[in-house]
Amino acid sequence: MKSAWADPLSRPTRNQRTAERTKVMLPARLTWKDQRGSTRFATVITRDISEFGVYVECQSPISISRFRLVHFQLERDVRDVAGLPESVRQGRLLAAVYRVHAPTRTGGRQGIALRLMVDPRRRANADAATALEMVAGAVGERAKATA
Repeated sequence: MKSAWADPLSRPTRNQRTAERTKVMLPARLTWKDQRGSTRFATVITRDISEFGVYVECQSPISISRFRLVHFQLERDVRDVAGLPESVRQGRLLAAVYRVHAPTRTGGRQGIALRLMVDPRRRANADAATALEMVAGAVGERAKATA
């Protein structure tokens, strides 16, 4: 007998992101200080971007740990691409590394998930907008059910 808790694939997952991610491949750069205080740089390609986070792949493997603070910056000539969140258009953004995927033996690149340090008021506004959308959806569903 299988139980639901024993099989993680049997449970439905739900998207807990506060902002929708957009799949986009754009050149960018990471800058950070290593443990010795030396400035390090890495050329990366974005894979997806949201108002509060970005996932990048490194051109070559780098030594970086979780929770390291980095500066994320899209290359200047791609900042005006349609559909990008306003937070990433402004230039250098402080971000925290919150996940690092090692390169694969089959040639897959190293991936890094970053949490962008944006103005908390912007996040509160996004959370409020998401809550309003949920309420509006629930009200709309209730209206359909009673009609």
